[in-house]
Amino acid sequence: MALPIARETVNIRDGIAGTDGTTEDGLMPYATQSKKGDERNRLYEEDLPVHEWYQFVLCYPPHLVRHYADELCLSEGDRVLDPFCGTGTTLVECKKLGLPSVGIEANPVVAFAADVKTDWDVDPDSLEEYANDVAAAARKELKSQGIEDEPLLKLPIKDAPPYKTLDKEKQRLLIKDSISQRPLHKVLTLLEHMDRHPDERCRRYGRLALAKELVSSIGNLRFGPEVGVGKIKDDAPVVAAWRHAVASMAQDLRTVRHLDRAQAVVHEGDAREPGKHIEDCSVDAIITSPPYPNEKDYTRTTRLESVLLGFINTRKGLRRHKEQLVRSNTRGVYVADRDDEWIAEFPRVLELAHRIEQRRIELGKTSGFEKLYHRVVRLYFGGMARHLGALKHILRPGARLAYVVGDQASYFRIMVQTGGILANIAERLGYKVLGIDLFRTRFSTATKSELREEVVLLQWNP
Repeated sequence: MALPIARETVNIRDGIAGTDGTTEDGLMPYATQSKKGDERNRLYEEDLPVHEWYQFVLCYPPHLVRHYADELCLSEGDRVLDPFCGTGTTLVECKKLGLPSVGIEANPVVAFAADVKTDWDVDPDSLEEYANDVAAAARKELKSQGIEDEPLLKLPIKDAPPYKTLDKEKQRLLIKDSISQRPLHKVLTLLEHMDRHPDERCRRYGRLALAKELVSSIGNLRFGPEVGVGKIKDDAPVVAAWRHAVASMAQDLRTVRHLDRAQAVVHEGDAREPGKHIEDCSVDAIITSPPYPNEKDYTRTTRLESVLLGFINTRKGLRRHKEQLVRSNTRGVYVADRDDEWIAEFPRVLELAHRIEQRRIELGKTSGFEKLYHRVVRLYFGGMARHLGALKHILRPGARLAYVVGDQASYFRIMVQTGGILANIAERLGYKVLGIDLFRTRFSTATKSELREEVVLLQWNP
């Protein structure tokens, strides 16, 4: 389903919308509508296969990738990079379109998800057989302990067996009350039987299915502007929910396997160092969405599945993964960080950081996090400058780039016009700015205003 193209572009210097309808290179801006909850945020019925295996709450929709694959004039054989690939929306859609792609993602459980979602070579019947075997074995053990996986009645739990638990260090990594004791016992039992099964290939899909169900049906988390704890569930179906998720994967594979004609590769790594994973002069286009500069710790969003599936086991390990992220929140800032050196000659960023620090002083805010607000803004845009600078070696001449970014007002309600600033930085680094499209707006509870999400369009011509 195609969306109408709105006649709006943005001046990168002052953020004022124009009405000429196209950029100077003839690229048409993406659809924009004023009403809330419109078509731009929808996951269409035809997009559900594979994409819904595991997703971020605020990820961009697949039709955005299709739109820019078309607008950037990509054809079969063109290689697409998503350096902040997340759960693989761009890579999955490129695979469906027959475009080879490569992704980089610093969060290990998320990189794992993208890797599994772009591997369609497993036999669906074997996957279902694997799920049936594991589910039967897990249910048998739970039943021997007097535990039903799908209790129809909420009866008092009497004479419960000793529950399986996490060690203390792993438990401290979790958001408190993110999963209740009894469902956790079921999860750990299921994981043991998954690991005992000899089919290692199918095990990957099983682990991803469990990751999805942990945050959607098993745990107590709720997702809004921030991740938090919702209603505490003393019990929840685990094996049954997992079995259903794997069966859904198998059905999706039957739907998409005929489209499996383009390679997709996922690397766990730092988007500021793409050359460690990707060869020089090998990328024709980029479609991506980096983290936004705000106070959201993206590793908390995936903490439950990261810990239970063994991707993060210690605080030291968590920090190691955080250090590979572009600094977008104060909980990920470290003394040794030096990315702000990349924007030492960018007065717009320096002035913005200065305004934030002055506002802090005026308001008398003295917490450690608030004192870091001005620094995280410099580190964020410095990290993005470092990223764009490192890309030059791997982009082919004429490569086009689309960056989905959002304005923010997290720091004392001072507006951070991310798209315009990123475009200015790119221009200073030698990129040609083709324009900025308004993708959608979202309501800010802090400022009671609509914040813009935009697509910054660039071209690399060395």
